[in-house]
This record gives sequence, C-alpha cells and structure tokens, in this order.
Amino acid sequence: MRTWMIAKQLAKEWNGRTLFEKVDLEVTEGERLALFGRNGCGKTTLLRILAGMEQATEGSVERLLPLEEWGMMKQHEDVPADTTALERAYLEHGRLHALKRKLDRLAQHMGGSGEQAQQALEAYGPVLEAYEAEGGFQWENEVDKQLQRIGMPKPSWNLPYASLSGGQKTRVRLAALLAKSPKLLILDEPTNHLDEESLHWLEDQLRSYAGTLLFVSHDRQFIDEVATAVCELNPDGIVKYRGGYTEYQSHKERELREHEALHKKQEQQRKALEESIRNYQQWFLQAHSAASHQNEVKITQSYYKAKAKKNISRYHAKQKQLERLDAESVGSVRRAPKLNMKLEDEGFEARTLLRFEHVDFAYEGRDILRQIHLRLNRGDRLAVRGPNGSGKTTLLRLATGRLEPTSGRVALHPNVKIGYFSQELEGLPTGQTLLGSLLELPNMTQTQARTLLGCFLFPREDAFKRIGELSMGEKCRAAFIRLYFGGSNLLVLDEPNNYLDIETREVMESALMRYEGALLLVSHDRMLVRRAANRIAELDGQGGFTLFEGSLDEREEDLKRAERHPGGREDNERRLMLELKLAQLLRGEADSRADSEKRRPESGALPEAFSDEAMSEIREVKQKLAALSHLADRT
Repeated sequence: MRTWMIAKQLAKEWNGRTLFEKVDLEVTEGERLALFGRNGCGKTTLLRILAGMEQATEGSVERLLPLEEWGMMKQHEDVPADTTALERAYLEHGRLHALKRKLDRLAQHMGGSGEQAQQALEAYGPVLEAYEAEGGFQWENEVDKQLQRIGMPKPSWNLPYASLSGGQKTRVRLAALLAKSPKLLILDEPTNHLDEESLHWLEDQLRSYAGTLLFVSHDRQFIDEVATAVCELNPDGIVKYRGGYTEYQSHKERELREHEALHKKQEQQRKALEESIRNYQQWFLQAHSAASHQNEVKITQSYYKAKAKKNISRYHAKQKQLERLDAESVGSVRRAPKLNMKLEDEGFEARTLLRFEHVDFAYEGRDILRQIHLRLNRGDRLAVRGPNGSGKTTLLRLATGRLEPTSGRVALHPNVKIGYFSQELEGLPTGQTLLGSLLELPNMTQTQARTLLGCFLFPREDAFKRIGELSMGEKCRAAFIRLYFGGSNLLVLDEPNNYLDIETREVMESALMRYEGALLLVSHDRMLVRRAANRIAELDGQGGFTLFEGSLDEREEDLKRAERHPGGREDNERRLMLELKLAQLLRGEADSRADSEKRRPESGALPEAFSDEAMSEIREVKQKLAALSHLADRT
C-alpha cells in the first residue's frame, strides 16, 4: 500500500506550554485512523499541522499525496452570511466551484447586449468544455444525492447556511466532502450534533469509503464501527493500536498490567541490590579496619586486605547493576488526573417520582408530542431517543416544568428534587468565578472548594476564572459540580457529555450507574445509553411515542427479531402460537401412534395413520402459517 503522509518528530508549543512532542505518524492508503486523546492534548492542532494549515514548533511533515487530493472538515469555520446551504456544499470543491461560478457569471452577461455579451458568449464554450471534462455536472449530481442521503431535503438547500442547526451544518459539510471524494479525508468531530439515523448513515459511508480516513471523535461506538486503528496522542508522543476503541481499551489494560508487573519486579531487584551494596560496604569497612589494626601480624594484614579488595570489586559490580537497572527502569505508571464524581440523592423513599398522563404538546400549530403516557419510578433510568427535531428536549422541559403541555398532565411528586442539565448549559452563573460560585454554598470553605475543583480537573490557577470565559468542556464540568451538590432524586440530563472527552464520559457513566434516584436522559452517545439506561422511550418525529421496557441491547435484539420475522409484534406472537399448536398436535398424534404400536397384535399389522380429524387440524394450522409467511414476504 502507498504511503500518503509521514510526520517526523513533531512538537508544538502554545502559550509557553508544550502541547505534544516527538510525534511520529505514518498514514497509509486505505487506513481509517482515529486520533484519540484527552481534551486539550492538541488533536485539532495536530490535524491542522498535518494538513498544512498550521506550523509545528519542531519536526517535519512529508506529504506524498498532493494537498489538492486532501479534504478536511474542521470543527469551526467562517462562511459569508449570505451563503446558502447548497452554495456551502459547492464550496468544498474549490476548482469545480470556481468554474461553476464563472459559468454562472458568463451566463448572466450573455443575457445582456453589446460587446460584453459577445465576449461572454465566446468565453462560455471553453469554460463549459473544461467544466464537463473535469466532471462538473456529475459532481453537482453527487452533491445533490449526498445531501438527500444524509437527511437534507431539497427545501432546505436554499436556506442561509448560518441559520441551520449544528447538526444540519455538519450534514452539509459531510455531504460536500463525500461528493468530492478526496483520497485522504480528515474529519474533526464529525459526529457532533448528528442523530442516530445520520450516525448510521455516516458509519456505512465511511466503512465503504475507498479513500483514507483520519478522524477525531469522542463517540466510542463510532470509533468501533469505523476505525481500523486508534492513534493515542500524549504529551510525549503518539502510539498506534490496531482495531477500534474496544480493542484499544483491551490493549491499554494489558499494557497497564504488564507495566505494573515489570515495575514491581524492578523495585524488588532494586531493594535486593541496595541491600547487597550496604552489606558489601559494611564488609569492606570491617575488613579495612581489621587489616589496619596495629597488633595484627603481617600475614593477617595481607589476608584482610585481599578480602577487602575482593569485596570492593563485588561492591562496584553491584553498583553497576543498579545503574543499569535505573537506566532501564519503566518507572511507576503515570496516571493523568481523573475526574472524581459521585452523585447522591437525599434518600427520597417515594416510589413514583414523575407521571406523564396522556400529554400533548403543539408549537405554532404543529404537533410535537402526542399522547405521552409514562411513569418514572425510583431506580428507573429512561433514555429518550429519536431524530433531531422529534421533541426530545421538549419532553425534558415538560418534565421539569419549563414548558406546559397543550393537553394532558405532567405530575411530579411534591417532594421531588430535580437536577437539570441543559445542553445549552443555561442556568450557569457566567459572571461568577468558579471559586466564588462554590463559596456561596452553605458551609463551604476555601479549602473544600479548591479540593472540589481539583476533583473536577480544574487546576489551581482556574479558580478565579469567570464561568463565562470557560471552554464548553469546562462549563460542562462546572455544571456537573452543581449536580454534585444538588442532592437531587430525579436527574434530567439533556446531552450531558457533548463536550467531554472519553475518559471523563466514562467516569460520568459510572456515577450515573451508581446513582440510586431516577434518571431521564437524552443523549446521542449510544455507549452512554447502552450502559446507563434500563428503559427506552422512542419518538418518531411525527409526535408518535413508543416505550420499551428494557435496555438498548434488548431493544436492538427486539428490532433484529422483528426484521427476521416481519409483520409486527402481533403477527410474531400469532406465528409463535401457531408453531406451538402444530408441535403439540404432532406430538399428541405421535404419542397416540406409539401407544397403538404397543397394543397391536403379533401379526405385524400396520399402525393406524393420523386420524382424519387430527390431519384436518394440522393442515389448517400449516395453511395459517403459510399465509403469515406469504404476508411477510410481500411486506
């Protein structure tokens, strides 16, 4: 396979701090590499350096594939305010877009009169030929096709790009890149704001993508589905692991165990060598003292001096062994600071905390939710799923009383205490400092507040930062501090881990799984839903609502079963009952024939056949099963 890019000994300093150094990375044709690391480790910076958008402090990048064959989706971009969604998609292919705009301008001039129109007419033909020769019209068709595939219907194409939601912008940029089909595709957080349907579409596209892929994502299932290798970026370099995130985790756990075992063995060897060195030092001093004693005869002095010389050579050998051990020492495992979080409720004993009783909600004449009927008990962890715009956040706001239903009733137990996490992070005191916001809590001391900030990965110097000046990931952690002290018995979380790195997400998941209150959750992170939820509510985007009693794994298995036996739950249950009845009929007749054989005379007469009545019933059951199968084939 051909190599597209080689990075050697890259280092980057930012604001006097070294983000990373000694980064060596080779990208080979056909690979799908996930760049992995904690927030702030420099993943986006490294992508920009590789793509030639930023300079490294040290090191070099050899690009064996021309940059024209690269495509990159950045996290943030500046687009003119009057640009439509379709125009933004066309912008991705610079060469063809420039030709297309030139054709459009010439066509406008041709509609006029005079010399300018004549010149435009003469110039139009060669430009059109160039556009056709480079596949311009096929490219336009491909852009249209990709936009529709990723869930951007035609009416949205002429909307201002700036007015689109985050998820819609991501779709437009992904569609444009896939239509361009670069040989090396770089994606920085492509899964942000995508609903589950779009995520599945993107996973399918990237798995079958003929080019090479380098991407950053905090979606663990996405990494599992797409990546052929995970490249872990650390301050002191980069390490490549084959496979997706699950395999990466297994590699890291094994490495950790092996590292700890080797460190323990080296420490035992160190102690033994140090003990030997102390003993030789003591023996040398004793021998030297004995050899120097004035009353010793000459031959005895010679003996003690020889012994001292022998011990000193052994002493030096042990010292050299210790020096070699120090040089080869792996050291203890360096563990990065880890968020420390535990969510506790106030021991609320009531069973039912929240009830939706036939709730409808409409907005500007459109039904968002219809006939929502559910109960949330203590210990329930209900995940609300559905496409973007289906009303997930609306349902959470109804649960917290931030919205009133159009009809029906939302009933909360009078003693319920709600902890609400909004994806917009509303409610944070943006004008206060981190430390000041904590010192407002009852009985909070300076020492306790600073210790707590450290538990949530805020360094000492961040204590006086205003909350409004924090990054989105830092604001998320600040919001979790408020939940930490809330003592809530009902947590309502709307996209709680959008801006968190994977390690912090896993700590949060563990805290949620230990939480004894009730949980109402909206998240596009399928791994979080898979681990935390024990009930699933699904919204269909048309106001419809389905409640599944079970985990996400069980729900997916239920859907697979329905695919294997189409026709809906009622048809599946009917099929199972008919199959059971047929088995009982056959078994009953078989038992009857066995009894008949035992009783038949020695003459060897043939056993009786199935009774006419039984055969008629068996035929009837088989006909019904065949009818169900025929119906399933048609659907």
